[in-house]
Amino acid sequence: MWTTLMLMAALGPIPGQTGDLELNNVRATYGLLGAPRPDNKILPGDVYYVAFDIDNVKVDDTGKVLYSMGMEVLDSRNKTQFKQDPRDLEGFNSLGGGHLPAFANVDIGLDQPPGEYNLRVTVSDRTSKKTKSFQQKFEVLPRQFGLVRVRLTGDAAGTVDSANFGVAGQTLWLQCFGVGFERGGAKKEPDVALEMQVLDEAGNPVAPKPKTGEVKELPKDTTVFPIGPEPLALNRAGKFTIKLKATDRIGKKSFERSFPLTVVEAKS
Repeated sequence: MWTTLMLMAALGPIPGQTGDLELNNVRATYGLLGAPRPDNKILPGDVYYVAFDIDNVKVDDTGKVLYSMGMEVLDSRNKTQFKQDPRDLEGFNSLGGGHLPAFANVDIGLDQPPGEYNLRVTVSDRTSKKTKSFQQKFEVLPRQFGLVRVRLTGDAAGTVDSANFGVAGQTLWLQCFGVGFERGGAKKEPDVALEMQVLDEAGNPVAPKPKTGEVKELPKDTTVFPIGPEPLALNRAGKFTIKLKATDRIGKKSFERSFPLTVVEAKS
């Protein structure tokens, strides 16, 4: 079932006051500010994030923007599975500029039936009375072994989401969860092997061996286990790929997920 659905807008530069209201650059991401997803296939237990830009909203003399956002999730038969009525929101033109970054996310429960769904997001400028919508299709896969809720954060506690972008000298933290694993043996325990490897721009490992870990003990009713926080010390600039691999030794299944990471030098 749908466990939670949230809609939010990030504080950021607000557009100027010319042109029609537009919703642009719609893309699925890993986490609130993370890297783009390569596809829209989502495992039960994951969160489906969609980022987009709101362009050409009206800004008052103090920099305030008044707008509203709502969402609806429909199944393949065009039947509404969840609907969140538009909520009145405010933004501020803190830096000036050309767009307002915004985000919608669908929190998918472990028991959500597989199939194709359609996320419809509607944004209204409460000053100009103009409204725009977009739709984004995604597929919930059958329940299976894998890693979900993969994201980078700026703190170990996971309270501050981070983009897949950082500054040399900074530390980011990898966070995710394992789902769909099997249990075996006399004690019915899991046996999951974990790997994290960083590749450079040429696709070569930056260290001879990946970081490894394993999960062999969990309370008997536990169906999800956390991974991390795993620190990523950004000691040098460059373009990298973070490669994750999990292997369910009992179920004899493996799962891999990769995403890019860009590190720049701090300059005055």
